[in-house]
Amino acid sequence: MLHYARPLARLVAEFEKLPGVGPKSAQRLAFYIMRLSDEEARAFADAILEVKAKIGYCKVCFNFTDQEICDLCRDSRRTDDLICVVAEPRDLIAMDKTGEFKGKYHVLGGVLAPMEGIGPDQLKIRELLARLHAHEVKEVILATNPTVEGDATALYLARLLKDLTPRVTRIAHGVPVGGDLDYADQATLIQAFEGRREL
Repeated sequence: MLHYARPLARLVAEFEKLPGVGPKSAQRLAFYIMRLSDEEARAFADAILEVKAKIGYCKVCFNFTDQEICDLCRDSRRTDDLICVVAEPRDLIAMDKTGEFKGKYHVLGGVLAPMEGIGPDQLKIRELLARLHAHEVKEVILATNPTVEGDATALYLARLLKDLTPRVTRIAHGVPVGGDLDYADQATLIQAFEGRREL
């Protein structure tokens, strides 16, 4: 078994905690960091510390932002009567990259996963309901991943929202079942938006 010097072993172990990073990738990343100049390594560490210190959640949609209200929520060119509900900020970014959606977003902060102790109270569902009570919304588009948990969350929200807005739709499954929105290409996401259906 390969033994690293203690500081290097610690760095490899930290990289292994990242999603999708296995032992070999963690080792490769750690060795890359070792080749950086002191200045580059400090800049890398500072970027991590800055993002932790300055990035929070938008008060309105719960996207990541360095302000109280994010740029998307403050954009007057976007309509308030359409809300696209996504599970995570990365899904919002994937959807918005298509350029197809001109409304506002709402980030749940996850999906229903009872086995992991994530129920409706752990998600930003109350805040979504408050937005619907505060504004006249014509359509809520449910854009959770097409997984068991994503589908269960969409169905739960559809039942909850049906009396609060004239139209509740789900993006079409141009997105592969079991896939993640942030890995889908723009054409697939555009097709999913256009093929959305009533729930």
